[in-house]
Amino acid sequence: MVSKINLKENSIGKKIDAKARKFLNESNLDYAHGTGHGVGFFLNVHEGPQSLSKINKIKINEGMILSNEPGYYEKNKFGIRIENLVYVKKIKNKIFFENLTMAPIEKDLINFKLLTPFEKNYLFKYHIDVYSKISKYLDLKEKRWLASLI
Repeated sequence: MVSKINLKENSIGKKIDAKARKFLNESNLDYAHGTGHGVGFFLNVHEGPQSLSKINKIKINEGMILSNEPGYYEKNKFGIRIENLVYVKKIKNKIFFENLTMAPIEKDLINFKLLTPFEKNYLFKYHIDVYSKISKYLDLKEKRWLASLI
């Protein structure tokens, strides 16, 4: 889970990418693209120099914005990718990713039996964060729908 990686210990793009692929790799699975790329430099599609990929050696520093987009694809069958933008934030001596994208994740597509308690808690807290930040912009019907995802 890229968003919870300790950036003090894993500050290079390829190290973060390897952690993101860990559980797929344990089942001999992978995806052919990078886990994420930089955002906010001359408006390129995949902006750098920072990225989360198998080859990137750039240190991830405070203030950088990257995409977080791991995926999984079955050839000629289906593919899935959850994509968020993350911001590299520093508080005191801790450097971590903070989600910028505030879009709910469709829970009907998740097999909760496969999630650890940590992952379930992360998803719950993520949806609480999404609700707290965007509900003030929604009408009552939209708020109820968003609250149902928590």
